Amino acid sequence: MRIAVTYEDGMVFQHFGHTQQFKIFDVENGEIQKEQVVDTQGNGHGALTGFLTEQGVDTLLCGGIGGGAQNALALAGIQLYGGIFGEADEVVRAFLAGRLSYNPEVHCNHHEQSCGEHSCDSKEHNCGGHGHRGE
Repeated sequence: MRIAVTYEDGMVFQHFGHTQQFKIFDVENGEIQKEQVVDTQGNGHGALTGFLTEQGVDTLLCGGIGGGAQNALALAGIQLYGGIFGEADEVVRAFLAGRLSYNPEVHCNHHEQSCGEHSCDSKEHNCGGHGHRGE
C-alpha cells in the first residue's frame, strides 16, 4: 500500500488542489516501511491525480477537496479519506490502526465558499488562503 498525505510543515494541508507537497508512506503488513516528502513541482488541481498515479499512490488522506478532484481520484482507483485535520504522521498511524476520523462527505467548493464543516472565509480557519493546519 502507498499512502499520500497532503502536507505542509508536518501537518495535513487543508486544500488538495493547492498542496505543494505530499508525504508518501510505503506500508507492508500494516507497518510503515518508508516515508518521504515529495514536491508537486508546481502541479495543481487537475494535474495532482496524475502526479499521485505516477507516484504509485493508492490511498490519499487530505483535508478539503473538491468534487472534480474526488471524481478524478475515483477514476484513477485512488481511495480517498478527506476532511482530516492534524499531524500527518499521527494521521497515518491512526489510519493503519483503524481509528482515523474522516469525513466521507467532504467537499470544498469555492464558489459556495464551504470547505468541510467550516466557512472558507472564516478567520478562525483561514481557509480562504488554505493556510490552516488542522486542530
